[in-house]
Amino acid sequence: MPSYTALINPISGGGRAPRVWEPIARALAAQGVPVATELTRSQQHAVETAAAAARRGDIVIAVGGDGLTRDVAAGVYGTGAAMAVVPGGRGNDLARKLRLPHDPAGLAAMLARAVTRKVDVIEAAGHVVLGNVYVGIDSVATEAINNARWLPGLVAYRLAPIGAILRWTAPEFTLTTAEWSKQGRMHMVVVANSGRYGHGLDIVPSADLGSGVLDVLTVADAPRGKVVRFISKAKTGAHVAAEEVAIARTTEITLDADRPVPVHADGDYLCELPVTITVKPAALDLVVP
Repeated sequence: MPSYTALINPISGGGRAPRVWEPIARALAAQGVPVATELTRSQQHAVETAAAAARRGDIVIAVGGDGLTRDVAAGVYGTGAAMAVVPGGRGNDLARKLRLPHDPAGLAAMLARAVTRKVDVIEAAGHVVLGNVYVGIDSVATEAINNARWLPGLVAYRLAPIGAILRWTAPEFTLTTAEWSKQGRMHMVVVANSGRYGHGLDIVPSADLGSGVLDVLTVADAPRGKVVRFISKAKTGAHVAAEEVAIARTTEITLDADRPVPVHADGDYLCELPVTITVKPAALDLVVP
């Protein structure tokens, strides 16, 4: 029988994560599944606690949003242990990609079975990322989202990009890989492992957590009205048919631009440009349905 350590972000989802976890914990206890729980106090605390639990041989559960999932992955990565996700944040986009159960009973059953699959991770600027690294309108919008935690999640995720677009001009980006390079004015660059972000946007539909490659989406400079329509179409992935959108693949890429633009990963600030992003194939065991 697996043993677990559940790390709970007490502020995820506006304080929803602890309430999400309670019925799951009761269901696991009823089945005799051993689970230790701990509230996270910071990003560093989450990473260090996850690493310590993984070294003990526990499967580490991230109970929160995509940020906590990234932090737990950083702690578990390289230990040989596995991790799991219980969605309790605002976005929960990795959970959507994995098609995790929505109900406590389904999540408890998934954890009790402890079936795992190997997934790729991204390394960028010394950080481990499970989902996506992105720069441009979306990274600027993410900073606005994180400064508006008082708003309901979907409202913040839809209003922030529009506000960012109104003040935005496209930088000149330079993308460099061993196989190809690209330069030009672009609204956004997304280096995708999972391809899902922004509270349900299927931003890079071709991305696959087990492909061993990075799917790189670029959006060329275009009128602002087109960008607004782009965001709407991204809910279904239909935006990739637009002439401004291109997708290429690589295993390592360096991004730079002609002006400072923040780089974000899974909902949080990562670094400033330039940044080199590398895929690590089959680097993490993840509990799945």
